[in-house]
Amino acid sequence: MEITSVNNEQVKDVVKLQQKKYRDIENKFLLEGFKAIDEAFRAGLDIEKVFVISGKENEYLFLKDKLISATEPVLKKISTTDSAPDAVAVAFKKHYEKANFTSANRVVLLENIKDLGNLGTILRTSTAFGVDGIVLYGDCADIYNPKCVRASVGNLWKIPVIYFKDFKDLEFFKDYQRVATLPKAKSYLKNFKANEKCLVMFGSEADGLSDELIKFSTDSVKIEMAPNVESLNLSAACAVVLYQIFV
Repeated sequence: MEITSVNNEQVKDVVKLQQKKYRDIENKFLLEGFKAIDEAFRAGLDIEKVFVISGKENEYLFLKDKLISATEPVLKKISTTDSAPDAVAVAFKKHYEKANFTSANRVVLLENIKDLGNLGTILRTSTAFGVDGIVLYGDCADIYNPKCVRASVGNLWKIPVIYFKDFKDLEFFKDYQRVATLPKAKSYLKNFKANEKCLVMFGSEADGLSDELIKFSTDSVKIEMAPNVESLNLSAACAVVLYQIFV
């Protein structure tokens, strides 16, 4: 059986997942393209179904009875990219609690990060440099937004991510070395030595870290740069800091 109509009820339900409201209600999100779907499957993510363009089903036989053949117009309808991929999957979100961080020594905290590309890239970078978990604090973007999922390049489900809304939640890290990344910190990153349990905190490009997190910190660092450069893109700064501290 092949789905040919963009008005098919299953297609309409999938299109709704392009919106955060429905991702939250259904506890599902979209995976677009072979690489993302294959990585998710290998990581053990719970995939509900996969819409595959007719003729490419053999490439996705590892998903067996979850395959649904569809036409190109249907794939374009459910995809969030300008050029529709060969397949779009619906998967269930992974949820984490504080208990997942009990043995986490290397933790990254991101405060009020709204740029989806930056967020996805930081997830990818954190996984690459051995971070044990990520805390999204305050008003952060949705990690299951399709743009963030694409930017994470298959690494979204390889690292625990938890949202903290209240400052009191951060008491969980009271025994950690808490490092604020600040443009006017007194210490340069190259001279910094991390303890075994270390929380590294980054703020948004526009506002930086809040005063409450700066006060919460036990240390602060800055990246040594040429004097004629004011700052780095957030994801680039994260890569430099995490490599220096954790690798």
